[in-house]
Amino acid sequence: MTTSATATEIVKIGLQAPNFNLPSTKNLQTLEENVSLADYRGRWLILFFWPFDFTYVCPTEIIAFSDHYDAFQDLDCDIIGASVDSVYTHRAWIQTPRDQQGIGAIRYPIASDFKKETAARYGVLDEQTGAAHRGLFIIDPEGIVRYQVVTDMNVGRSVDETLRILQALQAGGLCPANWKPGEKTLG
Repeated sequence: MTTSATATEIVKIGLQAPNFNLPSTKNLQTLEENVSLADYRGRWLILFFWPFDFTYVCPTEIIAFSDHYDAFQDLDCDIIGASVDSVYTHRAWIQTPRDQQGIGAIRYPIASDFKKETAARYGVLDEQTGAAHRGLFIIDPEGIVRYQVVTDMNVGRSVDETLRILQALQAGGLCPANWKPGEKTLG
């Protein structure tokens, strides 16, 4: 596949998430354990993309998701981060201390979309730069995309808002603007 995706391959809310099977840092020593959509069947999944490793905004998001990992786990939700960098670059970034522009230990796997096929399928690939935009997808236990947000490469995402959206999706009712867990839904 080329880096261009057809309209039928791009992710859509309420439809099956595009499959992926990507090299990852799940086994940081060998880098031989892939992550795939099928691995997370039966659980909620946050899949998020960032442009490149060793940049400025990206580590703030990756670290924030790692810092909130337990909150996602409490909601039966796993996390996968991905960029177009290689797994070797990911490992180097993880092994670089935070005070030296690294991200240090991360509590979830980071996937390598080196061929850029998954970013293209999810509609976040910037064809001009070859980087992924900041795309975030919440996928339900049946593999259906329930939420997506894509931002400019300069704007980081809110982990608290991602948690709130996940909780709203799991609440099973109509959640009004600014709804928070514990508040009434509209139906």
